[in-house]
Amino acid sequence: NMDIGGRPYRPLVPMDSNPGTIRFAPGGVGRNIAHNLSLMGGSVQFLTALGDDPLARQIEENCEALGIDISRARKVPGAATSTYMYIMNAQGDMELAVCDMEICASLDAAYLAQQQDVLDGAAVIAADGNLSEETWEWLGKHAHVPLFADPVSAAKAGRLRGSLGAIHTLKPNRIEAEVLTGIRITDEGSAFAAADKLLEEGVGRVFISLGTKGVAAAQQGGEKIFVPCIKAKETINTNGAGDAYVAGLIWAYLQDLDLYGSALAAAAAASIAVESDETINPLMSGELILSRLPQR
Repeated sequence: NMDIGGRPYRPLVPMDSNPGTIRFAPGGVGRNIAHNLSLMGGSVQFLTALGDDPLARQIEENCEALGIDISRARKVPGAATSTYMYIMNAQGDMELAVCDMEICASLDAAYLAQQQDVLDGAAVIAADGNLSEETWEWLGKHAHVPLFADPVSAAKAGRLRGSLGAIHTLKPNRIEAEVLTGIRITDEGSAFAAADKLLEEGVGRVFISLGTKGVAAAQQGGEKIFVPCIKAKETINTNGAGDAYVAGLIWAYLQDLDLYGSALAAAAAASIAVESDETINPLMSGELILSRLPQR
């Protein structure tokens, strides 16, 4: 996406014009994960769809500057590049958003089938809920390396339901996990009940975010842990915390960390993310994540 974000100087007043700041920045869950991974030192190839408008070129230039390989992106003539417009409150939490993401429908099975060599050559595949249910079904059958998934939102989480058995690592928030399991999550116990159901569906590992309370993590074999958030030095913008968390999980997997180590590394990445007014903290790195890890 191209993200357009507004933040007021003072508490939001509904149905009125609120003085504040407005910023344009490349975004989108998948791109944000790729951006974070690049800063963490990963080699990233990004499969996406772009229109033929000025926003597409800005996103391409941004990815190229970050060292993200975008050469296999699908160009869709006449289409508008995906755009996400959000408004934060004065504390930096998102209050409202509108997204124009029709172009994501072109990320279909036929397109991914043309990228099978890229998928097979990867150490990890990360995908999000912006893909259609049919595309997820294809990916579930043709992903031959660990598949990491972010549902993106409650409205899109159901698209992953038929492919849960192919997912190595799933990171839903509380509401997304409720959609996928039908279990109402109110506390640590109900979060683990939902995690158990997802594991029964074949998910390899699941990390259910309960916001500022922490994350309930579980994996095949019965291991379960609850990991509190790692406190940020200063919380400025929470908008990119979840994307950084997923990138942290992937980084931790590539470092061969266990379930607990992965949850800690991801929590550290999220704490770094919220310390910047940008969705992606430019200071993000593997070294900084390691410096945030508490002693076991």
